[in-house]
Amino acid sequence: MNKLLIATNNNGKVLELQDLLKGSGIEFITPAQFNLEMDVEEDGTTYAENASKKAIAFAKASGLISLADDSGLEVEALDGAPGLYSARYSPKPGAKDADRRAFLLENLKDKPRPWKAHFHATIAIATPEGQVQLAEGNCYGEIIPEERGTGGFGYDPIFFMPELGKTMAELDMDEKNRLSHRARGVTNAMPILKTLFGK
Repeated sequence: MNKLLIATNNNGKVLELQDLLKGSGIEFITPAQFNLEMDVEEDGTTYAENASKKAIAFAKASGLISLADDSGLEVEALDGAPGLYSARYSPKPGAKDADRRAFLLENLKDKPRPWKAHFHATIAIATPEGQVQLAEGNCYGEIIPEERGTGGFGYDPIFFMPELGKTMAELDMDEKNRLSHRARGVTNAMPILKTLFGK
């Protein structure tokens, strides 16, 4: 089957990746469309390990070429935290995005500003045979203490991009899909996809 499986159950990521891939000529589906429910444990020590693990698991389970990403927010004043643990960065179980943002700001409150930070994404593309190719993307900015904007997800409302005067959550989808770490990672992954799909 010449379809690409987007290997995530995170709806925010699904919407972003669908928008990034449209116009590529590659047909893509989500795990929900394939009735595929998987929860791959992200216990790697690098973004590449986690992204590869997810992509391989989904590719083997579905028989389709699969694209996964692992991404994180790295804050200079916190020595690169939350990094790999961005999606689980909270002292309490069952935390939501707002809890993680609040915890990050609590940990930054005594540090001098600006709180420089960047988002990093590693894209992994796996075949059902277990072969993996990687691409990366970064987006630089700073953390601000007040939330702005209603778009995006995760840390977007407190990730400020000084050159635009906006947070990631204040960008429209077109802007975000030109500038985000995931957008840059997918752009860098496009030659790999086009080779695999003969585009």
